[in-house]
Amino acid sequence: MYTLEQILQIVEFHIEQINYNRQPQNLYSPVHYILSLGGKRIRPALMLMACNLYSDGVEEAIKPAIGMEIFHNFTLLHDDLMDKADKRRNQLTVHKKWNANRAILSGDAMLILAYQFIGNTKTPLLKSILDIFTKTAMEICEGQQYDMDFEQRQDVTEDEYIEMIRLKTAVLIACCLQSGALIGGASNKDAMKLFQTGIYTGLAFQLQDDLLDTFGDPHSFGKEIGGDIICNKKTFLHLQMMQRASDAQKAIIHDVQSDINCPPEEKIAVIKSIYETLGVREITNDRILNYYNRAMQELIGLNLPVERLRMFNGTIDMLLGRKS
Repeated sequence: MYTLEQILQIVEFHIEQINYNRQPQNLYSPVHYILSLGGKRIRPALMLMACNLYSDGVEEAIKPAIGMEIFHNFTLLHDDLMDKADKRRNQLTVHKKWNANRAILSGDAMLILAYQFIGNTKTPLLKSILDIFTKTAMEICEGQQYDMDFEQRQDVTEDEYIEMIRLKTAVLIACCLQSGALIGGASNKDAMKLFQTGIYTGLAFQLQDDLLDTFGDPHSFGKEIGGDIICNKKTFLHLQMMQRASDAQKAIIHDVQSDINCPPEEKIAVIKSIYETLGVREITNDRILNYYNRAMQELIGLNLPVERLRMFNGTIDMLLGRKS
């Protein structure tokens, strides 16, 4: 079985081989730019590793996996535009480097390019993989709309938030695992267990992202720390804070969130202090661990060699920053 390092080398090699020599360059240069910014490449890596669980080779899954990565970066491009984010992976976002129109149109081109790559799936599985991907793409749009809707609501529940991140983040990881396993020759039963593994992994990953947005290192996180707080986003941390805050704390929260003249660093410091007082970081870490354990539980029923599962588990650990 390939190691994670070998899988990532395969992914990076094929991303570098994408041909951008089409015209007009003003359409394709942002595509090249965002794909060249790197990232963990975790979605295509998981897809190839899921394939490799059942097949000695991964060649049949490479182009569909690259398509999944292109699609993921397309969602980031439009997400950054909607969030008015300045940085992505420590570099300017596409709409800041160029403009909003370029970001919209180049993102549209990336969606089409993603379908072109996924369309290279071998014929017997092509319809199944396209069906899984199309369902996933629509669910991601639904998740993004929920995320925007939540900005206008003060009554978002924890269950609603978990469903939103399931749609916005977890389903693509699940899609990659399910699709890779099917291409590798897995049964539908095994592929669905890997799908569910992806759902729990994706939930844990997004909660970790929420946590890092406040408590992470800006150099390794790749984005400005405190962005969620500045934007008053209804993250898991925010919801836990509001469930536990006293009336006095809620008054302080309301004051800093409603004061448009409050300096960003002061707003971050106030909310972060309340997080610490209420134990929100520990609560979030506990939930991340819960989802991680549920992901690992899904893998128990797979009839696969221990060594292959061990390497796959190591990839999940890497994604969540866990020590194997």
